[in-house]
Amino acid sequence: MKNRKIAIVSDHAGYILKGKLLKYLNEEHYEVKDLGCFSDENVDYPDFGHPLAEAVSSGEFETGISICGTGNGINMTVNKHPGIRGALCWNEEISRLARAHNDANICALPGRFISESEAILIVKTFLNTDFEGGRHKRRVDKISLKMY
Repeated sequence: MKNRKIAIVSDHAGYILKGKLLKYLNEEHYEVKDLGCFSDENVDYPDFGHPLAEAVSSGEFETGISICGTGNGINMTVNKHPGIRGALCWNEEISRLARAHNDANICALPGRFISESEAILIVKTFLNTDFEGGRHKRRVDKISLKMY
């Protein structure tokens, strides 16, 4: 699964943690692209969440990682896009279940509430857990709004 294309973004509150995750992902030989932000100066998380969601929704990237202070704002942003199933992951088990049961394709992290080691474990789990399908596929298929 390490050949999967991953995009990562953060706002200023997640900038430091994003750098640590980029280092980990590069050491593990993932193909990862940083879409911003590029400093810890105050920015607006939607300015980075929307491009991430568009890149994953279009298929340019298979998976995304988003980080803001609580993880909530950026996760709300990405989930506005068709085909995106962003999951706020604050521990390993939530991360595993987000992939296994919800087929989440963006992992949102609360940068101010988890440590570097927790973030790495969450991302590692997210990237290495397969969607179980079965009864979960039926539910996931009902998430997207249908146009009438």
